[in-house]
Amino acid sequence: MPELPEVETVRATLEAQLQSRVIEDVEVLWRKIVDQELDEFKRICHQRIIQYDRYGKYLLFRCEDVTLIVHLRMEGKFYILEDEKPYDKHVHVIFKLDNGQYLQYHDTRKFGRMKVVDNDQVDDYLQSKSLGKDAIDETIDSLELYQKWHPKKIHLKKMLLDQSFLAGIGNIYADEICFSCGLDPTSRVYDLSKKDFENIVFHTQRILKGAIASGGTTIRSYTSSLGVNGLFQLKLKVHAQKICQVCHGPVEKFICDGRGTYRCVKCQKKKRRRG
Repeated sequence: MPELPEVETVRATLEAQLQSRVIEDVEVLWRKIVDQELDEFKRICHQRIIQYDRYGKYLLFRCEDVTLIVHLRMEGKFYILEDEKPYDKHVHVIFKLDNGQYLQYHDTRKFGRMKVVDNDQVDDYLQSKSLGKDAIDETIDSLELYQKWHPKKIHLKKMLLDQSFLAGIGNIYADEICFSCGLDPTSRVYDLSKKDFENIVFHTQRILKGAIASGGTTIRSYTSSLGVNGLFQLKLKVHAQKICQVCHGPVEKFICDGRGTYRCVKCQKKKRRRG
């Protein structure tokens, strides 16, 4: 699943390869990808892309009057092709560009979503999704997060995956963050200290920025599909590992709140419940 670093890799690559292209036309092959009436969606036609942005896991194609917002979900990818013929049967949206190229949206599971909104409505749209600050935002205040979240009797990993905590963290990086903090992902948030929250913010940003520098993490079918393959999987300490990369002890895979989860049984400690 594309998480913040993978989406940022896609954003940067699209920006470098497409630059200020005009979207001349759009063809929707799978209606449910588009989260609005088609007439509203097709307002993207004849718009020049001015800026490529990202917030959490959302891609933002900012144009002159409107913004195309894309959530890649589980399997969403982009291809830049010279032919309007779909790359394969899993291409669901095709954007015709003014240089003769075609930007094709590919999604095996059809979970991705797209919407076109007026430029002055972008912030309202993102707020409607109850997103926290972007996970690599330098203004994140760990004390503020502690005060809001530490009363909650939920697992640490569930908090990390909640996009209203910090936007952009997914399953892979949640495991890596827990490991780097030395915390068992099943620790209850209300048992965590202010120092734990400082460590969570520090390691979240360190890990995500490192993954961005490596082009993201290519696991299973994910790739940016734009000539860039992530290499951060070579640096994973615990996720999808059998042996801990630090203590060389066993890594356990189990289910935490419905998600496949990895932890080192030696390096990661569960916080004790307060009396």
